[in-house]
Amino acid sequence: MAVLIRKWSEDDIPSLAKHANNINIWNNLRNYFPHPYTLEHATSWINNATNETPLINMAIDFEGEAIGGIGLILNSDVYVLSAEIGYWISEEHWGKGIATEAIRQMLEYTFYYFDFVRIYAEVFENNKASMRALEKNGFYLEGVRRKSVLKNGILMDDYIWVKLRPY
Repeated sequence: MAVLIRKWSEDDIPSLAKHANNINIWNNLRNYFPHPYTLEHATSWINNATNETPLINMAIDFEGEAIGGIGLILNSDVYVLSAEIGYWISEEHWGKGIATEAIRQMLEYTFYYFDFVRIYAEVFENNKASMRALEKNGFYLEGVRRKSVLKNGILMDDYIWVKLRPY
């Protein structure tokens, strides 16, 4: 399976708009991820993501096509050694182990280029596949924030998964 995380490029704009414009993807992400997802959204995202130094947002490439995204939300102040990882995969590629491999590569990249001690992910209670991909990468369930997420008018739990830097 040819999975690669890489820098976004302008050539990815049509693919990003196509794969991101899916209500089932949006249902598992924060509301700031647009839906519907347009070519304008894709263009804006790629322009911003390609200007980061170092890169913190990357394309998930499967067999030569950008079919998802993975990135970090950097923390500050007393949380400066922690970062949140987030990712999504095109629905047509769910269940193929692509997210698991993309997370593995992102962790390798993150621990090489950054001094983070703690990487965490927040996963909505109904996204069991995402929890499993994290678990396969050595994340452990740190806690559950009960009734902390309101998505589509539904109040649900938020699962916090953590991986500490290997020493």
